[in-house]
Amino acid sequence: MVQAEIGLIGLGTMGSNLALNIAEKGHTIAVFNRTVSRVDEFKAQAGALADRIIPCHSIEELAAAIRPPRPIILMVVAGKPVDDQIAMLRKVLSPNDIIIDAGNADFNDTRRRFAELEGTGITFIGMGVSGGEEGARHGPSIMVGGTEESWHRVEDVITAISAKYKGEPCAAWLGPDGAGHFVKTIHNGIEYADMQMIAEIYGVLRDGLGMSAKEIAPVFAKWNEGRLNSYLIEITAKVLEIDDPKTGKPIVDVIVDRAGQKGTGKWSAIEAQKLGVPATAIEAAVAARVISSMKTEREAAQKVYGPATGNIKGDKAKLFHDLELALFAGKIAAYAQGFAVMDAASKEFSWNIPLATVSKIWRAGCIIRSQFLGTIAEAFSKGPVTNLLMAPAFIEMMKEAHPSLRRIVAIAAEAGLPVPALSAALAYFDGYRQARGTSNLIQAQRDFFGAHGFERIGEEGAHHGPWGDYS
Repeated sequence: MVQAEIGLIGLGTMGSNLALNIAEKGHTIAVFNRTVSRVDEFKAQAGALADRIIPCHSIEELAAAIRPPRPIILMVVAGKPVDDQIAMLRKVLSPNDIIIDAGNADFNDTRRRFAELEGTGITFIGMGVSGGEEGARHGPSIMVGGTEESWHRVEDVITAISAKYKGEPCAAWLGPDGAGHFVKTIHNGIEYADMQMIAEIYGVLRDGLGMSAKEIAPVFAKWNEGRLNSYLIEITAKVLEIDDPKTGKPIVDVIVDRAGQKGTGKWSAIEAQKLGVPATAIEAAVAARVISSMKTEREAAQKVYGPATGNIKGDKAKLFHDLELALFAGKIAAYAQGFAVMDAASKEFSWNIPLATVSKIWRAGCIIRSQFLGTIAEAFSKGPVTNLLMAPAFIEMMKEAHPSLRRIVAIAAEAGLPVPALSAALAYFDGYRQARGTSNLIQAQRDFFGAHGFERIGEEGAHHGPWGDYS
């Protein structure tokens, strides 16, 4: 009997597309699904790829269908379902077999699972997969965490199915245990910030300049030809251009302004806080989605306070130029924050994440793919970078772009248009470049009410203020 090279559990949209991708690249794959009828349905729908798909109707049948050592990909809902599936697999797997969690897992869970399987002979890989439904089917960006040995055992299959950038696979081993899932989490945090900033610029054009979706679309299309060239800018132009078949109106104009989220953006913000790294643009983007969900409250508040004044005046050509540069500056700040979080986590967990490699595998397949990532990869390839804002290429770009970010944030504030992520990016930049900030006052306050102590300029040790009777 022909045996599969790899197995997959979970034939939802992502799992089905990943399985078809694997089969299309010439690898035989065994598949199983909790709703067993889906297994035969999947094979029947696989067309010319059906010969490389082995349908299995039980976990035992799945294990028997894969050539040892068995790598099995889990594409199930994050959390308890993953633990349940691992528990079932442990009953049928043998030493040297590999369980690969390819879902959007919390990296803390991945580290725990990795530790729990140590000593059992079964290896665990946490694998971040970015690119959505289309990426899973035709080539995602893949971020792998686990032992280097386990990576090499699945490397041929994983690199074959990944996206390619000028022939280079957009898949890599990034470190042990939770490294891959952590990098995927930060990818999604940056994605939140990027999308929010684009939406804020759209809001200025729509509500500040009174432009229609069809008028805004070519603005983004033009920007996509320059420094902002990226997948998200490209699809923004397309989305704004498309009409709703039911009403004939632009599709964006009939969509309720409530944004969903699945948790990875929130995880990014939480982990940044735990690591003591400011990721304010990501935090602002997460908060903006939460505010967007408060639709009824927002409608009530507008009745009380009135709508934004909008009505921005001035030279449109100059404004468009400022909007483009403001978005670019905000993007730089968001990426600087994301990479700083990854760097801190790499040190905290002894992962040694190759940040240049991360930049490279994000150049194709993933949602935040852009030409901008090549510049990031080059910056990290030249040696240690404390922060992207201090890399020579980005210093020059920010010097050019931050005045526009400042003007747009000011204009939006005057008009009552919310730009939380762009504002956070500007505040981060201004705070980062301020040699003497204002936290000296905070330290004085802390010492006044709690005797927490403070450092004195030019002196060592902890000191206290002469608060005396004032306290």
